[in-house]
Amino acid sequence: MFGVLLLTRNVVLSLVSALLLVAGGWTSWQTAGPALTGDVRGTVRIAECTDEECAGTFIPTTAGGGSQPRKVTITESASGRVGERLQVALKPGTKEAVRTGPSGALYGSVPLGGALVLASLVVGGGMRMRRTALVLGLLGVALMCASWAVLQY
Repeated sequence: MFGVLLLTRNVVLSLVSALLLVAGGWTSWQTAGPALTGDVRGTVRIAECTDEECAGTFIPTTAGGGSQPRKVTITESASGRVGERLQVALKPGTKEAVRTGPSGALYGSVPLGGALVLASLVVGGGMRMRRTALVLGLLGVALMCASWAVLQY
């Protein structure tokens, strides 16, 4: 009977870890996807910033974006300073822009990094797989630190 309980615990915690990783990957793709494969690309000049987001004028460089400049928003932590020009892509159906290139892809992957750290706690604490948990946690922290470092330059 004790063996069945151990097996059940490991199966349940494996499912919880997998759910955390899938949710983190799904959330990351909502931001990183347009940054990597966005159809409407262009540049935005940051005009004003609040505590959470910045706004500026978007000038499309691709044919699908039209020719008229329009006002878009971008997350404050992913944007630069007022007056800076950024390469961005628009999220489909919104006026929200995301950075393109390595900085946009890594910034979009931050939820996956957080999910890796949380999954490492489940794997290490619940399943007693300390080395696997250490690798998952270090990968998550490295992903989040790389995102921060790339956004700073």
